[in-house]
Amino acid sequence: MALPNQQTVDYPSFKLVLVGDGGTGKTTFVKRHLTGEFERRYEPTIGVEVHPLDFHTNCGKVRFYCWDTAGQENFGGLRDGYYIYGQCAIIMFDVTARLTYKNVPTWHRDICRVCENIPIVLCGNKVDVKNRQVKAKMVTFHRKKNLQYYEISAKSNYNFEKPFLYLARMLAGDMNLHFVESPALAPPEVPIDLEAQQRVEAEMAAAATQPLPDDDEEFM
Repeated sequence: MALPNQQTVDYPSFKLVLVGDGGTGKTTFVKRHLTGEFERRYEPTIGVEVHPLDFHTNCGKVRFYCWDTAGQENFGGLRDGYYIYGQCAIIMFDVTARLTYKNVPTWHRDICRVCENIPIVLCGNKVDVKNRQVKAKMVTFHRKKNLQYYEISAKSNYNFEKPFLYLARMLAGDMNLHFVESPALAPPEVPIDLEAQQRVEAEMAAAATQPLPDDDEEFM
């Protein structure tokens, strides 16, 4: 799923659709991967940048052609042409902005309308920021829809590789697949308080044992 004039490769490659509200950090996230930033292509007619992101696994190389909306999400629903032939997806929200989490179900519905039964990862970005607004116990959508969820910080590189590893495993049908080399990432721009983040993730694990809230309680 490269764009025209973008070279294709002779190892497994997949179209990855990256969606979420504007300002959630999607473009920053993909640009952390230095080779993908170097090789990106822009197709203005569909308002998308495609970043080829390579990862080295114990089963050989794999490439995700990461389709990033590059700001076009503010024009309402994306065109179906953006999602079509998508083989996996990442939905991103910003843990410092509740509205971006409230809109996650809409993004999920849009993807599922065009791409049936593809692996999807939900990512809560900007966990390096102190004034978190979307508390751990509020993040329940992934449980309702059986999605994988990761807390990430694009600017700190925190958990950068985890969404890609999960998607690679699901696409390969092999949960033993692992990365044998770290991707080339830009140096962290901000530090992350690992102790505080581990407390949040422990809180989230505890919350996962509780019954799911009613929909109208979810965003209170």
